[in-house]
Amino acid sequence: CYYSAARQLGLAELTTIYFAAPLMVTAMSVVLLGEQVRWWRWLATGIGFVGVIIACDPAGVGLTAAVGLVLLSAALWAYSGILVRQISAYESTPTQMLFSNSVFAIACGLTLPWTWTTPAAFDLALMAALGLIGAGAQYMIIESYRLAPASLVAPFEYTSLVWAFALTYLIWADIPRAAVFAGAAVIILSGVLTVAGEWRAGRRLTPREV
Repeated sequence: CYYSAARQLGLAELTTIYFAAPLMVTAMSVVLLGEQVRWWRWLATGIGFVGVIIACDPAGVGLTAAVGLVLLSAALWAYSGILVRQISAYESTPTQMLFSNSVFAIACGLTLPWTWTTPAAFDLALMAALGLIGAGAQYMIIESYRLAPASLVAPFEYTSLVWAFALTYLIWADIPRAAVFAGAAVIILSGVLTVAGEWRAGRRLTPREV
């Protein structure tokens, strides 16, 4: 859904709409996991989304099929986070990675007779590096959902936008607009609020203070 929508939407619009996912995770965690979402998590998630809108500065986007695809991809990604949290109670992270990636490999492999192009050695090395980096990222994401409530993990997804802008500058020397820096600051603020809220809650629950 995400890749199909990318054919019709610009990066700013695509990114902004897709980052509704953390909000969806927070809402789903209440309904499907029975989590009690503390007020600062709602606040941090909302502030992070505002930061994404500021950074991307999206133009007016109507309700189109492409927008629907992005929203569907965000909902599916959010639900996958909920599933990871549920499955983690019974299965290890490597087991989850094995099964999810096997299904993905089989689904993609079925298209090879029509889409295969023999890669050059450099391209093959890049794809191998992508696989290793992606596997490491997937492991850490699954572990985070296993060790922490989904509503706590979700707001930190906004930081990926900051990394995207930073890598764009380092690799292509593109200097972000002022709005990007403003949005990044708001996104960082959302993460700080989450950490500060959890730290204060943890302090209140220490045996000495109880």
